[in-house]
Amino acid sequence: MANTFTKVYIQIVFVVKGRENLISKDWRTKLHKYISGIITEKSHKSIIVNGVGDHVHCFIGLNPNMSISDLARDIKNNSSKFINENNLVKGKFQWQHGYGAFSYSESAVKNVYNYILNQEEHHKKKDFKKEFIDLLERYEIEYKPEYLFDFLD
Repeated sequence: MANTFTKVYIQIVFVVKGRENLISKDWRTKLHKYISGIITEKSHKSIIVNGVGDHVHCFIGLNPNMSISDLARDIKNNSSKFINENNLVKGKFQWQHGYGAFSYSESAVKNVYNYILNQEEHHKKKDFKKEFIDLLERYEIEYKPEYLFDFLD
């Protein structure tokens, strides 16, 4: 076959080290646009990037020429460098190790988009820890609590 045709939708979720509330509303949109640019630069489709003070959701049309783990690594490395070089936080900004990645069908795109778009409102009712565990359980992903993100309780 001369060409390859794919349509793969992935949501990647990652959190600030220590789940600290460091992503300020003052520069959050700038960060999300920067992350969207990283995704596009890597030849993926950035559908929406959004989050709150302690985590980010990236909804992506994945180019299968790059692994999800390489993309997550590049997003996190480049965005933390952006935050640090622009002195957007006091001290050194870091993302926690790891991430969540979840796949979706075409029929779910609108719902996932709206869910990510409305993160501020959503997190008035549910914190990140509950949200992430709900995703793992919905996707029937086995996990050990000690290997989840370092949650501040």
